[in-house]
Amino acid sequence: MSAVYTTDNLKEVMGDDPEFIAVVVQAFLDEIPPDLEGLIAAVDQDDKKVAYQFAHKMKPNIEMFGIDLMKNISSIETWSRSSKGPEAINPLVDEVNQTLIAVFAALKTDFNL
Repeated sequence: MSAVYTTDNLKEVMGDDPEFIAVVVQAFLDEIPPDLEGLIAAVDQDDKKVAYQFAHKMKPNIEMFGIDLMKNISSIETWSRSSKGPEAINPLVDEVNQTLIAVFAALKTDFNL
């Protein structure tokens, strides 16, 4: 297993069921990449309402896999209620993007997907 994510939270809640964990991993890989693209596009377009919706939607999945991005996601949510432009949050969005790309690759490798 990779250091960019952990399945410990899943195992704690759902038990150590490899088949179930694989289903949750596949759901993560199906749902989060389009949400990430939507978040990036919304920030680029300074659409704070949509950026907030994507960040908020992604939050439980990121937390479930123990991905160290909760501060970034919370900061994006806070930015969405501010008058600051996209340049104020772009570094954090870039970090979210890079980290999640690494998580996607690690999950695909670790779960043979």
